[in-house]
Amino acid sequence: MKETRREEILEAALRVFAERGYRGTSIDAVAERAGLTRQGVLHYFPSKKKLFMALLRFREDLNREHLLGHDDKDDWPGLFAEVVAYDHTHPCLAQVHSVMLAEGVTGGDPAQQYLHDHYETMQALMMARLTERYGERLPSGLAPRAAARAMLAMLDGMQQQWLLDGEQDDYPEIMRDVLSVLLGSTPV
Repeated sequence: MKETRREEILEAALRVFAERGYRGTSIDAVAERAGLTRQGVLHYFPSKKKLFMALLRFREDLNREHLLGHDDKDDWPGLFAEVVAYDHTHPCLAQVHSVMLAEGVTGGDPAQQYLHDHYETMQALMMARLTERYGERLPSGLAPRAAARAMLAMLDGMQQQWLLDGEQDDYPEIMRDVLSVLLGSTPV
């Protein structure tokens, strides 16, 4: 399927934001990478902030699309390992996520509210699924809320470590093993 011009711009923006960060990226740089003029990019994304916000949703959509093929939705260790492995085959996704975190932590608009909402939504979904499956306590003894936060923190931490040490390639397996212990299942 042929990409739309909007998707082509987002693909270009993904690479530029990953390389340069939010502050170092300009509409002109994205336009050049996409093979367009500045006005061509602004036609689809009227500002750098709107482009970045669309990029964050685009990144989420790519990850969600990839995970639709994951067979066992209750295999959380495998699912999280798959997220890490997928980002490792698409380093720009992990890099943009790091840029987004840095912008959010420093109070940089536009990422802060997006991250706040994203993490609240993810935590609520994970807590509900964990509570549904395990009740008030996981086999490890953790409450679903604590487990959800720990899982999200570990996912972000694993990505950061990998970005700093790209030579290390066993992060998906580490993720799977640690989550297996956390959830009280047998590592695969």
